[in-house]
Amino acid sequence: MPTIWLFAIVLVTGLAGFALARGRAVASAGGDTRVMHSRPLYHGLNGLLTAMLPALGLLVAWLILQPVLLDRAVVGAIPPEVLEDGAARSLVMADVRRVADGLDAAIAAGVATPEGLAALTAEDDVRGLLGQAGVALGSDVSPYVLEAARDMRATAATLRVVMWVAVLAVLAIGLGVALKRSHADYRARNFVERGVLVLLVAAASIAVLTTVGIVASMLFETVNFFSQYPASSFFFSTNWDPSFSGRGGGSELGIVPLLWGTLYISFIALLVAVPVGLLAAIYLSEFASKRMRSVAKPVIEVLAGIPTIVYGLFALITVGPLLRDAIASPLGLGNSASSVMTAGLVMGIMLIPFVSSLSDDIINAVPQAMRDGSFGLGATHAETIRQVILPAALPGIVGAVLLAASRAIGETMIVVLGAGAAAKLSLNPFEAMTTVTVKIVSQLTGDTDFASPETLVAFALGLTLFVITLGLNVLALYIVRTYREQYE
Repeated sequence: MPTIWLFAIVLVTGLAGFALARGRAVASAGGDTRVMHSRPLYHGLNGLLTAMLPALGLLVAWLILQPVLLDRAVVGAIPPEVLEDGAARSLVMADVRRVADGLDAAIAAGVATPEGLAALTAEDDVRGLLGQAGVALGSDVSPYVLEAARDMRATAATLRVVMWVAVLAVLAIGLGVALKRSHADYRARNFVERGVLVLLVAAASIAVLTTVGIVASMLFETVNFFSQYPASSFFFSTNWDPSFSGRGGGSELGIVPLLWGTLYISFIALLVAVPVGLLAAIYLSEFASKRMRSVAKPVIEVLAGIPTIVYGLFALITVGPLLRDAIASPLGLGNSASSVMTAGLVMGIMLIPFVSSLSDDIINAVPQAMRDGSFGLGATHAETIRQVILPAALPGIVGAVLLAASRAIGETMIVVLGAGAAAKLSLNPFEAMTTVTVKIVSQLTGDTDFASPETLVAFALGLTLFVITLGLNVLALYIVRTYREQYE
């Protein structure tokens, strides 16, 4: 049966525990809720949490660990020489999972029976059989792959039964415990409040754990990459020329041209977005009438809702040809519509609402008393803005610029359509270049071998971007603390 049914059973049992525990507690008080330690609602929530949370936690943990258990269960059918090679092992395990899913799909589609699959051999047309079920394989199935796939299906069926039994047993025990302690004197409110506190802590920990998981996943794969490719060549080489002719393949995977393109395009984007966005924020918060502000601010914020692919098409069709015909070609700087300037200008337009909206809110948050004090000392409106309001709002403005910089560094579609895919070092803003994010996508697109340096380099690129973003955060924090001390 589908796992979603088990989720539904746990949920329904939890709701039943709520009703039963509440009714049992009220009955033990003779219907007089005034003599109960906790309100009936808390007794109901006690039944809900005690019955549902342990079973739900076991189910989630089981679903997370099940793939690991399946992989360990089928390695006995794979030759040792294959398991010793990390790259070959990952490819074979991927084939085993694909064939196992295909066998399940074949049974579900009615093109095969369990008895027929048990008698199936590698010499039979396994690929044709799975093709009838809508599962495509790139090559013929090896005998040990077919055997491992059958073992995986059998193990998965056994683990599924064990999971159902274990979860239902824990669910029943939890419901029994909840009903046993549902009486008038039980301190249900204390238990529920502690349970809710645990849930709040768990929710607050999700962001931290997610960040740790992301960094750990990138870090492990990056270490694997540097075990196959020298770090000195990655960080200091000025050539980016990956080859997928084989593992190692004579590839040159230097990050320098990718970093240069990323920083160059981001710099041009911020050169457009920060002045325009900040001046727009100053006008909206200090000079615009209420009527003008009510119209202009939503119009500016519309830019933030436009999909980046639309900006990319705008760069490809309009901005690129315009810059090429009006500036680059007449000055002899280039003949390509895809360039750093194209992507930077369009990306800067996209970032304007990030800077203007956040800066506008931050400037409006500056206490009016600071403005009044400046005016009382004889300062003009312009002097008040320059010497009082902007310094006071500087921490928030730095945060807005940081958000815009992070968005610029991580942008992909505008760069793909506006700047091209050429990894090169050049100061000419009218030449085509590319960024780290574009190459991450290109290295992970298609039929990739996740044990080859040409694919693992994507994780090293991602970790490098993470470190750069972290550096920007540290720098922004230093600036904020340095200038904030003047206004405490």
